[in-house]
Amino acid sequence: MKTYMPVMLDCWGRVCVVVGGGRVAERKVGELLACSAQVKVVSPEVTPVLRRHHEQGELEWIPRGYEAGDLAGAFMAHAAADDPEVNRRVAEEARARGILANVTDRPEAGNFIHPSVLRRGRLVIAVSASGAGPYAASAIRKRLEQEFGTEYETYLDCLYEIRKTVKEQVCDPAARQKLLKKAGGPEMLESLRQDGFGLWSAERIRQWIHDNQEE
Repeated sequence: MKTYMPVMLDCWGRVCVVVGGGRVAERKVGELLACSAQVKVVSPEVTPVLRRHHEQGELEWIPRGYEAGDLAGAFMAHAAADDPEVNRRVAEEARARGILANVTDRPEAGNFIHPSVLRRGRLVIAVSASGAGPYAASAIRKRLEQEFGTEYETYLDCLYEIRKTVKEQVCDPAARQKLLKKAGGPEMLESLRQDGFGLWSAERIRQWIHDNQEE
């Protein structure tokens, strides 16, 4: 069985090419835009959603069929055309250029697959069935949505600010590690819940650090 290494890629400002303009391409583009990638779509026609993204300046649309050389300078390619032959050619060019490639109709022809993704602000949970079935991965993700609600967005924003403040103000490595471990524990989530999941102020964070250093 082929296994995959789970990674979180930094696509900020990187050129990511999507060949195809249908619903599948639309989903790929949505994930790329969420990661602030520089998206280029190559397709004679696109969905209304993709057209709107183009009109709003969120992506570049090249309104024609794929041509060899379209992946020049790309960090990543997505072969999402309705034509298997086009997808094969995209995969071949990606392989020749040594860039990341996802091939919708033949995952084995590329070198990565898309998981089903749950986003709660800084929290990103990716679920993959390793090619066994995207619908199964989607069903599992939906179950996780119930467990990890929107409050986790505030929780992790607060945790980020606490971590930054601790690193700035606590010099002792052992004390710093103790505070960061406590901040990442279940007590912090419960404290935020009692406060109505409002983002803590800088003063509230400093007070929390002071109180927990005294323990």
